[in-house]
Amino acid sequence: MPAAEHSAEEILLAFAAAVRAAGVKVTADRARTFVAAVGRLALDRRTDVFWAGRATLCAAREDLPTYQRTFEAWFAVEHSAATRLEAAATSVSAAALDDGGGREDGPNQLRALASRRERLRHRDVATLEAEERALLHRMFEELPVRLPTRATRRKRLDRHGDVDRVRTLRDQLRRGGEPGPLRRARAPRKPRRLVWLIDVSGSMAPYADSLLRLAHRVLEAAPRQVEVFTLGTRLTRVTGALRVPDPDNALALAGRAVPDWSGGTRLGEVLRAFNDRWGQRVVARGAVVVIASDGWERADPALLGRQAERLHHLARRVVWANPHRGKPGYEPIQRGIRAVLPHVDHFIGGHSMQSFEELLDVVANA
Repeated sequence: MPAAEHSAEEILLAFAAAVRAAGVKVTADRARTFVAAVGRLALDRRTDVFWAGRATLCAAREDLPTYQRTFEAWFAVEHSAATRLEAAATSVSAAALDDGGGREDGPNQLRALASRRERLRHRDVATLEAEERALLHRMFEELPVRLPTRATRRKRLDRHGDVDRVRTLRDQLRRGGEPGPLRRARAPRKPRRLVWLIDVSGSMAPYADSLLRLAHRVLEAAPRQVEVFTLGTRLTRVTGALRVPDPDNALALAGRAVPDWSGGTRLGEVLRAFNDRWGQRVVARGAVVVIASDGWERADPALLGRQAERLHHLARRVVWANPHRGKPGYEPIQRGIRAVLPHVDHFIGGHSMQSFEELLDVVANA
């Protein structure tokens, strides 16, 4: 049997991307489910691949004609895709994600891939190789996002809510004072505003890309409730750039909009600019504010402390994510960090996928 140019997973994921490009809303989770489904069937049988994709990639009846046309066109090109599928029938693994050893059979290799993803969750993103970073970027697309919520002022009838004494009394008055059923109501919850302030100075360069990808993932889930700014020698609003659906294009657009990427930092002055221009209005009032920075302040740390205090009075919660927090031997001894800690509700890490997941949990429950 000839050696495969590409592994089966590469071919299957490329096909899923083609279906998405044709107009079917194929998410990263569906693409992975498609690969797992084909891994349990006969990879060298075209009909098995077709029905696995039809069941996992299509969410509505309207998707079926597009999927059918894409499948026939994609697998008909030179017949090479089907040949590579047959050659890689026992290797459901992306070559770029291979750990370097010999390849195993499908189920074992899938378990190995899952194990590698789990190890990658705990790695410092600043130490990743190019192939590991590519996998990390796909993991960002799979992150579950829950936004913080707040109760609205107006209550709605809900049989599982608390007793609404006003509505109950009015019902009794309409019945001439005769007792009747208790009226229950509950205040619906709505998403709370979420603000990201991401340090893109030189000391944060190894982490800025991942933090912006994380903000892009959150912004994608709630475009109207999320604002994103970068911090350096100046304050830059990048919310519009990060609204671009593709994360790579969004980060490229944001990079062009930020004039001080990997430059110096004046956190106190920039935070004062945010408080004066945005915080005093509606952006930070009652919001959950996430500041992602190592706290390296070259100017007066007292100014940074005062501005952090101002922000704390405006916001619902202030969460500070430091990429060095949680690393062995780290102590918050920098002058900037010591100045802001009294005005921060949560001080957590921000250097790995696991710490990003913890950050999202803290934000969701803020």
